[in-house]
Amino acid sequence: MSTLYPFTAVVGMDDLRLALLLNAVSPAVGGVLVRGEKGTAKSTAVRALADLLPGLTVVAGCRFSCAPAAPDPQCPDGPHDDRAAATRPARMVELPVGASEDRLVGALDIERALSEGVKAFEPGLLAQAHRGILYVDEVNLLHDHLVDLLLDAAAMGASHVEREGVSVRHAARFLLVGTMNPEEGELRPQLLDRFGLTVEVAASRDPEQRVEVVRRRLAYDDDPAGFAARWADEEAALRERIVAARALLPQVVLGDATLRQIAATCAAFEVDGMRADIVMARTATALAAWAGRTEVLGEDVRQAALLALPHRRRRSPFDAPGLDEDKLDQALEKCGGDDEPDPDPEPDPEPDGPDSGPGGGPGGGIPPQPQGPRSTADQPQADRPQGPDTAPAAGRPDAAPGASAGEQAAVRAAEPFRTKMLSVPGLGEGAAGRRSRARTEHGRTTGARRPQGALTKLHLAATVHAAAPHQRARGRSGPGLVVRRDDLRQAAREGREGNLVLFAVDASGSMAARQRMGAVKGAVLSLLLDAYQRRDKVGLVTFRGTTADVALPPTSSVDAAAARLERLPTGGRTPLAAGLLKAHDVLRVERLRDPSRRPLLVVVTDGRATGGGPDPVALAGRAARLHAADGTASVVVDCETGPVRLGLAGRLAAELGGAAITLDELRADSIAGLVRNIRTMGSDSRRAA
Repeated sequence: MSTLYPFTAVVGMDDLRLALLLNAVSPAVGGVLVRGEKGTAKSTAVRALADLLPGLTVVAGCRFSCAPAAPDPQCPDGPHDDRAAATRPARMVELPVGASEDRLVGALDIERALSEGVKAFEPGLLAQAHRGILYVDEVNLLHDHLVDLLLDAAAMGASHVEREGVSVRHAARFLLVGTMNPEEGELRPQLLDRFGLTVEVAASRDPEQRVEVVRRRLAYDDDPAGFAARWADEEAALRERIVAARALLPQVVLGDATLRQIAATCAAFEVDGMRADIVMARTATALAAWAGRTEVLGEDVRQAALLALPHRRRRSPFDAPGLDEDKLDQALEKCGGDDEPDPDPEPDPEPDGPDSGPGGGPGGGIPPQPQGPRSTADQPQADRPQGPDTAPAAGRPDAAPGASAGEQAAVRAAEPFRTKMLSVPGLGEGAAGRRSRARTEHGRTTGARRPQGALTKLHLAATVHAAAPHQRARGRSGPGLVVRRDDLRQAAREGREGNLVLFAVDASGSMAARQRMGAVKGAVLSLLLDAYQRRDKVGLVTFRGTTADVALPPTSSVDAAAARLERLPTGGRTPLAAGLLKAHDVLRVERLRDPSRRPLLVVVTDGRATGGGPDPVALAGRAARLHAADGTASVVVDCETGPVRLGLAGRLAAELGGAAITLDELRADSIAGLVRNIRTMGSDSRRAA
């Protein structure tokens, strides 16, 4: 008997259990992405699902899990004509975040392939997951090159391994399940769209439910086998229901009226592509089979939309996933089928086993999803008129609630724009990304070297060049090359790395004019969006008054940085030295944690230093020279405006050993816009003449 935590013993989390069960009924739904805070039993529920899946009939001895009735004609272990059939449980294969490419797709023995002409292939995790579950915990932290391989395999249902003219292909159709904590960063849109359904999970705030969670977990930890035995009957019943729903699935009718509802709903929410329509249709069909029906109803379509659309509506990493349920009901009613959904269904009783919640019907207790973009509680304050250079004092009607003297409410950021490329000079060796030049496993080939450990990327010309002088001594007498381990050469490749982009943002009174600070926030948001696209880590230091604060320690979650920036109040003096010293401390600690990730310091200021000591200008200069001594790449975004400029940001950039760039110059289209303006002025003058 399995000692995994039983699926039916999971307390609450109706959406998660329902989404997993629908994929068990119809793997064509396309998998589940589970988003939620840490410690919410995401991984526990996913691992428990494997025990509920029906067993598989496979070709005996086939490492690629071919089905006897329809074996893969290109299977590396084929042909399977005379092989016996065997039955085994469905597998759940876990993909570690730090896995190598060879571990995922498999490894080809290059030395044997060159010297013997033998395709000695060792299958990877994609082969093991065929016809089963591929589970990626912390999927948002997966390296980009592994994400690309997953996308290819998920799109084609097969994995291809190419090594210098030697090719291996095998089937790889699997149920992709991922879990992630949004605080640690978001997924690329391409991978996000590959998950059929998404579920948001959070710990219950009900004390009684929390008590039950703790009680069951302690009982399981004390006696896993005994705890599993107590839930064996419920597990067996749920397993039988999955088998029955699978058998009923081909008989479910998806009428034209229902298809129109699905298409109208996807169009109303402006989702990209057609995958959402297909996933909704498959999910609604699975819901009907799960409920024991052969006809898809409006309530199935509504439930399918709540599971399939939230993650497909995101247009940027700053948008919160979710679905406006009022808009959903309007879209369904606009093109309603025979059975219109009840916009206010009666809540189901608290689930306690397979006969309630996801085990008792398709509608089990869907909590309201977050709607629309994030809002900030103090944003209405930002819309009130404020002075151009000084913040309103506390106690005035236009001051922020609880604000001290000299502090004003947070203002809204201007619209983000596409920024120029900012990079760290030199050649790094950090995590794969899209910003600065680095030695990587993927990219253009720049040379060859002896392999360190297992050979992954063969440099064929260099290998032949190394082996050629020794052929006579090795007794070569016919065609082919006698290759030994010492002859193998690894391709040295150059690509791009992700960096740590640390923002030091001046929030003092000199920056507090509403329009000016809005433009500054818009610029930082634009840089954050650029950091998301280039797979960087980001951090945020702010300084005003007399001190500097770490608003956000370095993280992969750019939307968390955007949220902190949005709530940032301004006012007071400018402790520039304190801001630079705080940034120096943050970078010093990060160098110890991740020495291979090179930092880029982005200081957003007008360059004034008016607080933090008896001689703030000299202190700021000494703090800047600390960064220069460490070799930190720096960029100063000059926020000074007006016809008379002091050029203080340029001096700060010189002290830092970096470059200064104005807000206008930060825009990637600034030169193109200037050219357009010159052309427009020229055409206007010609018309006037």
